[in-house]
Amino acid sequence: MRVADFHFDLPDGQIARHPLAERRASRLLILDGASGALAHRQFADLLEYLRPGDLMVFNNTRVIPARLFGQKTTGGKLEILVERVLDEHRVLAHVRSSKSPKPGSLIDIDGGARAQMLARHDALFELRFEEAVLPLLERVGHMPLPPYIDRPDEAADRERYQTVYAQKAGAVAAPTAGLHFDAELLAALREKGVESAFVTLHVGAGTFQPVRVERIEDHHMHSEWLEVGQDVVDAVQACRARGGRVVAVGTTSVRSLESAARDGELKPFSGDTDIFIYPGRPFHVVDALVTNFHLPESTLLMLVSAFAGYPETMAAYAQAVAEGYRFFSYGDAMFITRNPAPRGPEASV
Repeated sequence: MRVADFHFDLPDGQIARHPLAERRASRLLILDGASGALAHRQFADLLEYLRPGDLMVFNNTRVIPARLFGQKTTGGKLEILVERVLDEHRVLAHVRSSKSPKPGSLIDIDGGARAQMLARHDALFELRFEEAVLPLLERVGHMPLPPYIDRPDEAADRERYQTVYAQKAGAVAAPTAGLHFDAELLAALREKGVESAFVTLHVGAGTFQPVRVERIEDHHMHSEWLEVGQDVVDAVQACRARGGRVVAVGTTSVRSLESAARDGELKPFSGDTDIFIYPGRPFHVVDALVTNFHLPESTLLMLVSAFAGYPETMAAYAQAVAEGYRFFSYGDAMFITRNPAPRGPEASV
């Protein structure tokens, strides 16, 4: 299976660089997995497609202001993007500078802080900060907007590049399907009889890394930390018992649930996952999916194609481009029901 099969052309003007004034104001493209039928709606219309007894699974990770600017004591400027918080003072981070800092070297952070480079682990640098990491980031860090939002972060991004139910700090990218939900919409879901459960997956910067191989099967997925608790397992079992559907909000919720059910049975799980879902891979838990529009040739587009079917997914994306939908993190969304017999790229040849 070729990565190039997942290419599509997107006009630059359809990349959403700012959020809309209201979270729920986005458009919603409905894709019926069984028939491939499409419908153009507004995000608040999602209520019409959910049923009492359904279970929505959200990712309650919280984005940390993970981007820092500073300079080495020798004077060279650098940029730090925290990838993972290891403990109260240590992180793994990407460091961009003309020359990489060496073990033992000190870094002065803009805003008044200092870090020491301890060791290098492949592409990541282990740094130790003199003060506690999370309060430091809140004080001087910048929101880590994705590369395609090619502008400096603004004060409003602190709120809008964050779900209203974000709770557990650790992500360096937002679980963007959740950005469309506001408190009123969540209340309306409860009133309709739709249940909720929360997993945690701390989204890493690797989610934006391009796939650098020609064959999908040769790609090795980056690792991210997740937790699926017993309460989620119980909620899914109760949903199945009452005949409801498990609706994942975002690909990170899908990866969490399917990682915890890799052997076919959903069990509590806490730890790293490098699960890579592409056409031909089975789904054990998720029946429907709320998701944003993803980058061409990305692992997330491959996941959606595995869920909805490759021909159906690419046809939906072509329609979204033609209809002027807004793409990526601050863009519009899709609601997809699972295709019972998904086909891969070979079906389109």
